[in-house]
Amino acid sequence: MTFLLDEIALATARLAEAGVPSPRTDAEEIAAYVHGVRRSELHTVADADFDALFWEGVARREAREPLQHITGRAYFRYLSLEVGPGVFVPRPETEVMTGWAIERLQEMDVASPVVVDLGTGSGAIALSIAQEVALATVHAVEVDPDAYRWAKRNILEQGQGRVQLHPEDLADALPELNGQVDLVVSNPPYIPPGAIPRDPEVRDYDPHRALFGSGRDGLDEVRAVERTARRLLRPGGFVAVEHADEQGTPVYLIFSEENGWRDVRSRQDLARRDRFVTARFGQE
Repeated sequence: MTFLLDEIALATARLAEAGVPSPRTDAEEIAAYVHGVRRSELHTVADADFDALFWEGVARREAREPLQHITGRAYFRYLSLEVGPGVFVPRPETEVMTGWAIERLQEMDVASPVVVDLGTGSGAIALSIAQEVALATVHAVEVDPDAYRWAKRNILEQGQGRVQLHPEDLADALPELNGQVDLVVSNPPYIPPGAIPRDPEVRDYDPHRALFGSGRDGLDEVRAVERTARRLLRPGGFVAVEHADEQGTPVYLIFSEENGWRDVRSRQDLARRDRFVTARFGQE
């Protein structure tokens, strides 16, 4: 065993004691980042090339700083995105909703579908759709200046010219596209004011403006997504919006039949918890 692998074993124990959910993976990711190799290549790092910056990264993770802030990268579906302070780190739960959106777009009898991602953050959803739906035109909306800068970096790097970024509020975005959009997707702020996120990585590092929704129940931004989607979508277009696991019923009720919504469904994440609501607009 090499010196680096020995140090990774020690770091794993430290991270486990600190309550990090995936201590071995995180120790290896930090080691790979510091030494400029892939995780599968860690055994090739010579003892003489060990970099003590590894332990600086481990200390940061031990303090529950997100791994993605330490490495500067977040992985989402088939993407590697630049992230850091000021932008929400995309989560695996959102990958499920994004996959649902991609499947609907691939099933559409539309040559070049138009998609809007409301509150794009790092650009994860918008970029995944652009990558996996060959002829889609994607509009990413982000009003927060810090998140906008991260989205711009990722879109310039990976958008292939098919993701347009708009510095607009999700409540009144893109009036020029009214009635022309095939799918609207959003992971808006939805945590109720006063609630305390369980994970330190979320509570202490994710920007609160990306976490906490407005209104007593935290769902005012979801209501704004519903109104904007109703305005943007063509008849038969789809919407998908993420929510907290205990918000499935109230979010379901926001997409009412009286407002033209059909086929409203609560859908689950990989842990079988209610995670997002989908609906189709304006067709029987």
